[in-house]
Amino acid sequence: MHSPEISNLIQLIGKLPGLGQRSGRRIALHMLNNKEIILKNVLDALTQAYENIKACTVCGNLDTTIPCTICASLKRDQKILCIVESVADLWAIERSKTYAGYYHVLGGLLSAIDGVGPDRLHLHNLHQRIEQGVDEVILSLSATVDGQTTLHFVANHLKNFPNIKITTLSHGVPVGGELDYLDDGTLTVAFSGRRTIAA
Repeated sequence: MHSPEISNLIQLIGKLPGLGQRSGRRIALHMLNNKEIILKNVLDALTQAYENIKACTVCGNLDTTIPCTICASLKRDQKILCIVESVADLWAIERSKTYAGYYHVLGGLLSAIDGVGPDRLHLHNLHQRIEQGVDEVILSLSATVDGQTTLHFVANHLKNFPNIKITTLSHGVPVGGELDYLDDGTLTVAFSGRRTIAA
């Protein structure tokens, strides 16, 4: 029905999160019908992203510089560190404009079903970052089973720092909710009402 090139484009687009083959066909057709306006710009943007965007070696955020813009900022509160599952969660919190400290991206959640153990989480430089003068660690993890399992694991991991306050988001985050899907208002409530957790 399609040439191999078109079929490949449809398949690749359809594999993106939240899309399927039907959406892949519609998007591919729209881009191909507007090659000079849309497809060329998308191609240029993808090339720029591939060549220039990298993971920050300090926090795990994605940016064109290392350290990233957030880690390099001197205007943020150096005494607070927010631990999140993914860059998507970091972006969601930044979008809400309710938090002005630094971040640490775990790169996933503990999951026995998916075979994700502690060795797969980005914890290698966490102690070093906390020793640089952090007073509070906010565990901003999804209210899912895996999120709460990871929250308690990380809280236990931080027992060696008895002088830091360990908090988690308040009930503004619904049970089973993922941070990336929450609206800005809910995130604002969750941050302002965060509570201390016992390790």
